[in-house]
Amino acid sequence: MMADRRSELKLAYKNRPVSIGVYQLKNEKNGKILVGSSLNLDKAFNRFIFGLNYGDDIHLNKDLRKDWQEYGQENFSFEVLDQLKPSEDPLYNYKEDLATLEEMWLEKLQPYDERGYNQRKK
Repeated sequence: MMADRRSELKLAYKNRPVSIGVYQLKNEKNGKILVGSSLNLDKAFNRFIFGLNYGDDIHLNKDLRKDWQEYGQENFSFEVLDQLKPSEDPLYNYKEDLATLEEMWLEKLQPYDERGYNQRKK
């Protein structure tokens, strides 16, 4: 009986809708932000924490890593800025819409140079 419930919970977890969208990681001490997007917002924050806390080369952004080490994780916040609505089409490819949405937020927030951690596209 208990194994059936556990199996049901696992299946429900695997089948839950994934949050797709644009996020911001904000340094609460200096106001600098990083804007990014993910096909799985739930995992995006965990990826940041792991990469920045354990020194992996996941984050090639040296300024962000330096500030993370200087100010500590407790001085950064993760916020979802915008999400894409799930499509009824199971084969729908979200990547193009997600890239457009991210570009809109980059244009709006301008997280470059002294304002943020994003690198300008060349």
